[in-house]
Amino acid sequence: MAESTLAAPAAPLTFETHPDEYRHIKLAVDGPIARLDLDIQEDGGQREGYELKLNSYDISVDIELADAVRRLRFEHPEVSCVVIGSALEGVFCSGANIFMLSTSTHSFKVNFCKFTNETRLEIEDATQHSGQTYMIALNGVASGGGYELALACEEIYLVDDRRSAVALPEIPFLGVLPGTGGLTRVVDKRHVRRDLADVFVTLAEGVKGKRAVEWGLVDGVFPTSTFDERINERAAEIAKDGYPDRSGVTLDALEPEEDPETGTVTYRHVALELDSAARTATLTVTVPTDIPEIPEDPCALGADLVALRMFRELDDALLRLRFNHPEIGLVLVKTRGEIRDVLAMDEALAARSDHWFISETLHFMKRVCKRMDVTARSFFALVEPGSCFAGSLMELALAADRSYMLEEDGVDVALGQLNAGPLPMGNGLTRLETRFIGDPEKPSALLAHEGPFDATGAEEAGLITLCFDDIDWEDEVRLAVEERAGLSPDALTGMEASIRFPGPETMETKIFGRLSSWQNWIFQRPNAVGETGALTLYGRPGTAAFDWNRT
Repeated sequence: MAESTLAAPAAPLTFETHPDEYRHIKLAVDGPIARLDLDIQEDGGQREGYELKLNSYDISVDIELADAVRRLRFEHPEVSCVVIGSALEGVFCSGANIFMLSTSTHSFKVNFCKFTNETRLEIEDATQHSGQTYMIALNGVASGGGYELALACEEIYLVDDRRSAVALPEIPFLGVLPGTGGLTRVVDKRHVRRDLADVFVTLAEGVKGKRAVEWGLVDGVFPTSTFDERINERAAEIAKDGYPDRSGVTLDALEPEEDPETGTVTYRHVALELDSAARTATLTVTVPTDIPEIPEDPCALGADLVALRMFRELDDALLRLRFNHPEIGLVLVKTRGEIRDVLAMDEALAARSDHWFISETLHFMKRVCKRMDVTARSFFALVEPGSCFAGSLMELALAADRSYMLEEDGVDVALGQLNAGPLPMGNGLTRLETRFIGDPEKPSALLAHEGPFDATGAEEAGLITLCFDDIDWEDEVRLAVEERAGLSPDALTGMEASIRFPGPETMETKIFGRLSSWQNWIFQRPNAVGETGALTLYGRPGTAAFDWNRT
């Protein structure tokens, strides 16, 4: 796409919001049933230049949806059924706003698709692990991202009014792919026959009524006259009594300090420092020395539970890196604190994992680590004096592309209970199992090791990449950083996405692998974004002119 067609950059994104600030989503909780209705305001886009007509969405809508899904898990644990619907009569959602996409930078488009899909995965995670079953009531056309949102739900119901359909029309209309996992979920999750899926995703008008049920695209259709009644009946069947013994925890605002000149963001436990000239950032996680014990009722700690607060801050920092700082290619990951404090915190979490609040915290920590896994940045972990890469924070070193460790007394790493399974990757394996995919016995042997590993022991065990003595440390790290920062960011994105997930392929690894490769590639091809590309010409006179050569 010609650069002149791109909109001027909007203000830096922030990813925190609150139901009182929602513009596009109506959230209501009634006992065991919650309702999320899309009421997307046409003039409420993240930036100027497009209108969010027909419940089409942009990043501002996605931020609200992600917030609502998370708040339901922490603030409304009594809920056992979540119904997603539309406040717009006759239309559910027409998908991602095409004019927003056509005027966005390439990096924004891909990160937008990635963030959207992470929210879809959190919906599925809530159904699987929180007992909050999501069902969706399609009161009208559900197209593109609108149907992809439906695919993330456990049950899909469509109004049978002879005009409402489900559709993934990106291929015939835009020359791109359903960018947030639509194709993968159709065949891997809904188990739609591949030949029928082929017809479906090349059929611009989509599939309606009984055929949608027969093909497995929806679970049922109800006539307009009884649609709301049948949806309410099914929601009540799913919800039953909910979880009346659970009392929620309010997620307060993080309120970090931001330096407008340097871009540095400082939270309570996390700091993100930027060096735009070197195209690097330093992400430091600090563990306090006075971590409160978990009381009989863990909810008494609220959102100040250190692990929850720490990983909420880390999550926010990762999102800011993705969207607000595309020039940053390498992130140096550091920790500060005592290894014993991290391990004690983890042990306390593991011991109380049967409590809903602690369980939710562990699942959230898992999702933040996954966010790091699929972030298109290089990560180098630096283990140096004062570091506390242990247990849950050792996951950050294991997630990093490389880890360097200073060979010095008192500089150690350690494994703990949370390295043994509670924080799996998207491939279903722990990071230890993924790291030692060719030696399946090694993770259990390392977990049985008593005490921390010094630099030599960690290198011999394969827990770090390389260790250096104090004579070579600064030079070796500097050279490694400069070398990495000088490599092609496109090649690095492809490389990292290819080698971070050895082992079994899952629906999740397929989705993100394809986002990083096929979607990345297609979004840059002239057939989509050239002067006569389908995405460029959408809504304008004329038709796309394709280069017919297959690549």
